[in-house]
Amino acid sequence: MNELTIIATGLRFPEGPVAMPDGSVILVEIAAGRVTRVTSDGTKETIAEPGGGPNGLAIGPDGKLYCCNNGGFGWIEHGGLLIPHGTASDYTTGRIERIDIATGKVETLYTEAANAPLRGPNDIVFDTHGGFWFTDHGKTRERERDVTGVFYAKADGSECREVIFPLENPNGIGLSPDGNTLYVAETYTCKLWAFDLEGPGEVAKVAGLSGGGGRFLYSPGGYSYFDSLGVDADGNICVATIGQSGITVVSPAGELVEFVATPDPFTTNICWGGDDLRTAYITLSATGQLASMPWPRPGLALNH
Repeated sequence: MNELTIIATGLRFPEGPVAMPDGSVILVEIAAGRVTRVTSDGTKETIAEPGGGPNGLAIGPDGKLYCCNNGGFGWIEHGGLLIPHGTASDYTTGRIERIDIATGKVETLYTEAANAPLRGPNDIVFDTHGGFWFTDHGKTRERERDVTGVFYAKADGSECREVIFPLENPNGIGLSPDGNTLYVAETYTCKLWAFDLEGPGEVAKVAGLSGGGGRFLYSPGGYSYFDSLGVDADGNICVATIGQSGITVVSPAGELVEFVATPDPFTTNICWGGDDLRTAYITLSATGQLASMPWPRPGLALNH
């Protein structure tokens, strides 16, 4: 595996990278409440400033950005690292936002679901039907954490509902190449789950004790947490892993394919770009960096 190339530094806990056709990467800076474009030469341009805690990003069928806003974290700076800690003092609610890339206009699409509150929306993926799945990671207080789940929503603002509940601080989310399986990573249990889908926003029920009706796929040993994830063209699930610091690549059968080490203890996201989708973009969040590296398999082309 080739070495990481650092594209940009000085980012305030970057996450949610989206590789654009022009070679730039749009990402969030959670600690700055900002959505930023990073060009191939490392130049940073502000797209929008929604405030709170912009987190996961995806391009919708209308070409706009859809943003999971977690409402804001508290922060600790220690040893040159920026680390999320608890909940922002001015937190009010989590929300889903729609952002016009050209103008920076921010619209609030959802602040609650039909059957559950939104506490800390985290990561997002669109399906072929124009709807999107997202995780709600919840918020952490001094001696308690929210119990949350996975939601399905329509991009036109007409429907948002919780589909999977309960999960333990769900974070990364992605779809299989055929769109029939939904993958969800839990952070603190460090478990990866698979959910069979029966249709848009519909999860097949399975018998037995499991995470909200899913199939357990994989969990690494040692001290580690799972963050966001991406799926490659072969269907492997590439999960950003905190603590062990890297990307854990898991096959659809639940087998470890490889572990790609990175130098930041808060390695949080991966996406793919370039003409052949073989360039991986990885957020090194605690050190405030966006990196790239050649990837041995192409990433999965995302819907829209």
